[in-house]
Amino acid sequence: MKQIDNFMNYSDLTESVIVLTKKTGLFLKSMIGKLNEGMIETKGQMDFVTDVDKQSEKQLLDGLALILPEAGFIAEEGTYTHRGAVYNWIVDPLDGTTNFIHGVIPFSISIALMENEELVIGVIYDPIQDECFSAWKKGPAQLNGKTIRTSSRSSLSQALVSTGFPYTDFSLVDAYIGSLRELMECTHGIRRLGSAAMDLAYIACGRYDAFWEYHLKPWDVAAGTLIIQQAGGQVTDFYGGQNYLFGKTFVATNGLIQIEFLNVLKKYF
Repeated sequence: MKQIDNFMNYSDLTESVIVLTKKTGLFLKSMIGKLNEGMIETKGQMDFVTDVDKQSEKQLLDGLALILPEAGFIAEEGTYTHRGAVYNWIVDPLDGTTNFIHGVIPFSISIALMENEELVIGVIYDPIQDECFSAWKKGPAQLNGKTIRTSSRSSLSQALVSTGFPYTDFSLVDAYIGSLRELMECTHGIRRLGSAAMDLAYIACGRYDAFWEYHLKPWDVAAGTLIIQQAGGQVTDFYGGQNYLFGKTFVATNGLIQIEFLNVLKKYF
């Protein structure tokens, strides 16, 4: 069994994941504009999977199995179902499928490695901009190999905030709309990219200052969580707790506005 017990091994593993992710990103880029209706399946009214998602996932999981054979997988499209005893890859092969279907950017690949219950590697790749965000346990957060940090903006009144709209679960939509309205009124503005992984990457490098969304899945946020944390930011659930990876409510900020941001959400959720 390959041991991961020091800083350099996490670093080397991350580099291997980046190489694989960029290779798969070239495949995604090559498929832009080549979808037809027969290649798109509907999981819900606004929830889709394409043959491209499935092919991307297979490429990634086959490659990850070679990088760390003992690891299992938590993957969106379910190409693999094996769970590892210690290590598990958390993979979104195409985050922003609806964007991809419509020829809209951004979309991305998101990969994280979990050791027991701890995130130890995170990689997010935007193949159109050729921007690769990465981090590993005890290492720096990076964009294309250069260290990044979250922003230094210290109040919501200075912040540019991002979100994702509800699209399958509308049980909290009234609370969400309430928080959306207040945050519209007290920040520099709100953006919605259509790829949660990219929203989180933009917080890590200081472009955005905060993000919130509910009904997310682990593959949406795992890689971004580690990258933000290693960049100096903070991640919680809507209630300030740590049940963000599997608990379906998610908040990330630069850390400086976390309490102020959560105080807004507490009024509605």
